[in-house]
Amino acid sequence: MAARKHNFENVVIGHLNSIKDRFFGVKRSKVAEEDDSSSTHGGELGSFDTLPVEIHFLIMTFLSPQDLCRLGGTSQYWRALIRDPSLWKYFLLRDMYLWSSVDHLSMPDMNSLETALSESASSESRDFMADYLRTCPACRSQWQQSGSRPATAHGTVTSFLKSMVVAAAEPRFAMFGPGLEQLEACLVLKLLNSPDILPVTGASQTQIRGIGSGITFAYGGLHKFSIFTLHSTNRAERERARLERVDVQNRLFTQREDEVTGRTELTIAPNLLEVCQTVEGFIFATNAETEHGGGSSEAKERDFAQIRAMLVGSGQTPPRPLLVLSCTSREAPECPRFPCLKVAQWLSLSQLPNPWMVQDTVVESLSGLLDGIQWLLRQTGTRL
Repeated sequence: MAARKHNFENVVIGHLNSIKDRFFGVKRSKVAEEDDSSSTHGGELGSFDTLPVEIHFLIMTFLSPQDLCRLGGTSQYWRALIRDPSLWKYFLLRDMYLWSSVDHLSMPDMNSLETALSESASSESRDFMADYLRTCPACRSQWQQSGSRPATAHGTVTSFLKSMVVAAAEPRFAMFGPGLEQLEACLVLKLLNSPDILPVTGASQTQIRGIGSGITFAYGGLHKFSIFTLHSTNRAERERARLERVDVQNRLFTQREDEVTGRTELTIAPNLLEVCQTVEGFIFATNAETEHGGGSSEAKERDFAQIRAMLVGSGQTPPRPLLVLSCTSREAPECPRFPCLKVAQWLSLSQLPNPWMVQDTVVESLSGLLDGIQWLLRQTGTRL
């Protein structure tokens, strides 16, 4: 990875040098001269422009996307530098696996993106700047705050339908997945004992055969919502499986063999079906700790099968939102994390018709949890 990054740096610097030569070199094209006539420096090198391109590049690596766009508005020369595709190709390679969230609107086509990132052609046809700005969580957050995010046809229709229906007083969500059981830190216990983050306002007395119960929280002290926590089996069996790192029979689902494909498929257990049909959305807690086998082929198949069974089996339209909490016990070097973009890939979320979001979450501090809950509440029509 380090060698690949260094190679991209050389490619970017080469591209930027070509742009500088086009604007300020001895031999310049007519197009460059016309660009200079509308430039703020009129073809003359300013004190900042006289710095080597390597320094320009180094400075740009410290700027935010917003600052880069502002810098690009200072002159035709800097606009050409900022719009260079290889620059944003480099930023994507550097940053995309460090981002803490991705959703159904911002998820890039990873197969074509990986192919493009492995290429080193001198001319780039892909708009890597658009890829970066659409995927970067900081940019998405700014769009939400400014209200400037482009609307989609699906989003417009969904919002209209929601406006025609009286919303439930308390949105309800079903939470399940290996992140509730396989980690050293317990997400449910942390939620119950973090009143400064999500105060608990009530608890259901109903138990679902020892594997599920309901808890009501208040987001921001105002917006109440309920979470039905659904475990694969009872507490004793879960703890034994966690310590021995073995799988247990999951009581949330029943298995059947497809007569056509011969593959084993999951369906929601009958005693849970009514609960899953009445919720407004789902939370899937996945195990993102790489040392526990995150991203293995078996984990991929198991997690996708469970998500699909829950979303399809509950059978309501329009498709309800899915929040994926990409969980680790703590944030430390000894607890490495599987990147959220990779999580979205291994769960095959792009194949789902449901709106979805993957949010990095640290159980010990609940870091990232509120961002995910905020997204989920907005998807169900709650005005925050």
